[in-house]
Amino acid sequence: MEADGPDPAEHPPAAGLLPEDGSDPGDGPVTPPAAHTRRPWSRWPAVIPEAGGPAPVEQPPPKPRSLLGELPLLLAVAFVIAFLVKTFVAQAFFIPSESMVHTLEVGDRVLVSRIAYHLHEPHRGDIVVFTSPFETQAKTDPLPERVIHAVFESVGLRQPSTEDFIKRVIGLPGETVEGKDGKIFINGRQLVEPYLAEPPVGDFPPKTIPRDQLWVMGDNRNRSSDSRVFGPIKESKIVGRAILRIWPVTRLGFL
Repeated sequence: MEADGPDPAEHPPAAGLLPEDGSDPGDGPVTPPAAHTRRPWSRWPAVIPEAGGPAPVEQPPPKPRSLLGELPLLLAVAFVIAFLVKTFVAQAFFIPSESMVHTLEVGDRVLVSRIAYHLHEPHRGDIVVFTSPFETQAKTDPLPERVIHAVFESVGLRQPSTEDFIKRVIGLPGETVEGKDGKIFINGRQLVEPYLAEPPVGDFPPKTIPRDQLWVMGDNRNRSSDSRVFGPIKESKIVGRAILRIWPVTRLGFL
């Protein structure tokens, strides 16, 4: 007589094994353990503690930078940019005298291009800014003070030094200029000048303009110290060409 086999009820299948008939011992679906909720500002992924991973590390959001703390840096950058623009590109120039009335009034501000004459030669009728043709002493101000002055001059907030003049180009290199009967003659031909403030008084003999030099005069001839006093100026002394009147706004316009 063969012995009966073991009763399945007395010996359930070992954990992790299915019964011999392949049936699932569980009655419902298997649900994985829930993960921790991830906060929107956390840069660490959610970790299931049961998986044995490290505990989540949360960091607070970065604090916004203070505008007051960045203000000194912004001002320093603005000063540097203004200084570079004034030195190499353009600057605002304050009109200190009445030598260019009525084209430019005292207190007007004009924009002066420093690169204009790197692109083309000076033309008759251009309004130019140039350094003084008279001998002047070298500046002795400390460097930081000179930089600050240059920045304020570049935006027209400070009057430029008396070492800068502004006049109109009348005669070009190689030409002969003459003042006669209150009129200007270039190579014997009268120059038409609709910009004059009033009929000029005083004549001057013919002058031949040397190479690389210009004859300059103010539009307000009777109140202008110009080439009639100091002679032609060297082109190398030109700071730039005045291209735009920027103040007052009621007289805004190209020159």
